[in-house]
Parts: sequence; structure tokens; C-alpha cells
Amino acid sequence: MNILVIGGTRFFGIPMVEELIRSGHRVTVATRGNTKDSFGDTVKRILFDRTDAESIKETLSGKYYDVIIDKIGYCSNDIKKLLDVINCKRYIYMSTTAVYQPKHMDTVEEDYDPSNKEVVWCDRADFPYDEIKRQAENALWQMYEKQEKVAVRYPFVVGKDDYTNRLLFYIEHVMNQVPMFIDNADCQMSFIRSDEAGKFIAYLAEKEFTGAVNGASAGTVSVKEILDYVEQKTGKKAVLSTHGDAAPYNGEAAYSINTGKAQELGFIFTNVRDWIFELIDYYIEILK
Repeated sequence: MNILVIGGTRFFGIPMVEELIRSGHRVTVATRGNTKDSFGDTVKRILFDRTDAESIKETLSGKYYDVIIDKIGYCSNDIKKLLDVINCKRYIYMSTTAVYQPKHMDTVEEDYDPSNKEVVWCDRADFPYDEIKRQAENALWQMYEKQEKVAVRYPFVVGKDDYTNRLLFYIEHVMNQVPMFIDNADCQMSFIRSDEAGKFIAYLAEKEFTGAVNGASAGTVSVKEILDYVEQKTGKKAVLSTHGDAAPYNGEAAYSINTGKAQELGFIFTNVRDWIFELIDYYIEILK
């Protein structure tokens, strides 16, 4: 298939593109060109500004792709800028489990239905992250009803290549004895490993499935369990204080993500406890 990937040169976009190439697809990567990639001549490249309507129009107007994978669409206006000028059989939108209001144990796709919510045309700075992603889905489902589409909803994506450094925050603060404020230490939460996040989207490119689909590692883990592990491995104690640095996973209630739909499609995720502590070991080593 002829596949356009919008944003695919860092984090889990890399294993996603590599998997698409291995599967024999003709891949075009569209980015601003700020991040070099290692794909060589195995992909075509397009330079454009995803936030600029004129740049998108000049670069993509009238083009057709079998599949478009949009990793960097955030808001409803991002959806409009793209889908008003380009055609594709299937559009795969990188969404988030933050659309759920709220997340809870065994969160399923039906917990957020974008087909019956108000559509607000907005830019990225107009609302918090969770709301702009909801509005993107709302617009996609209601204003582009005839478009075959998938919304992939992930929780926190973590891995050695995680540029957000959210998991690293906890490990670094323990090892450096820096006070931190944590409001949800005992809450069980879901994660997904970055390579699996990329591979699952590539997997969906070949499926006929349309609709929203969750992706997440099986099982959950709490911040307290992460801190306990770091303390055990390093001999350092976490310094907790209401005046400390606010932790990046604050505000998350206890939740888990149901991946039954993904399993029905034939994709099985690893268990979070089979890999997250090895990832923490990696972070500990690089911080020594």
C-alpha cells in the first residue's frame, strides 16, 4: 500500500515506520524536517508545516494515499486542514486515552463516543490537551462521516527513546534526593511500551477495522511501586513534599485500559510488569 506518515521520525514513530517498511509498504514521511531519520532511501520525504493550512495545501492538495497515519494531529482544525485537501482510503489518527472523562478501571472505547458530542473548531492552544484531542475526534467523526477512520487511543507511552522524560522524572528525583509532590502514588495506571505503540499502528494499517481502538500493555503499575523499586535498587529514599516539584503523572486517577478490541484484531500486548522494571534499570544506569 501507498502510506503517508505525518510525523514519524522520533519516539514510537520510528518503530512504526520501520514496521511499515518491513511489511513492504511504500512509505512517505511528512515532517518539518527538523529531525533527521535513519530510513535512508527506503522512504520518500515531504517537508511541510502541519500547523499551517497553506503549507499543507501547497504540499498535499489533490494527492491520494491508501492510508494516512497522522501522529501529530492535535485539534479539530488540524483535522480540517488536512482532510479538506487530501484524499485517502483510510485515515489513522493518533489519539489518546485522555479523551475519556474520566478514565477508570477497565476503560473501554465506548466510554467516549465522539459521534454525539459538540464540535468546536479549535487550535492547539485553545484548550488543555485532553479537550483538543476530544475535539479532533469529534470533528473527525461528525464532519468526515464518509471517511474510513481509526482513532488509536494510548495511555502514557514510555521507552528508552521517550523524549518527554516523564518516567525518568521519578527516578532522577529519587536518585538526586530532590523533593517532589505526588498526589496519586497508590493509583494503578496503564502504560504502553514505545516499540509496541509503533508496531500496533503499523499493524492497523493492514486491517479493515474502523472506529476507536485502545492500545496498552496488559496490567497496571503504581507510582509507589516504581518509587519502591528505585529505592530498593539505589538505596536512596524518595523525598516527598507538598512543596516539591510537581510529578508528571499527577492528576491521574486509578485506571486500566481494556484492549479487547485490539485482541480481537489479533494483536496481543506484553504485560507492563514484564518490561517496565527493566526500563527503570536502564534509567538508573544512565543516571549513575
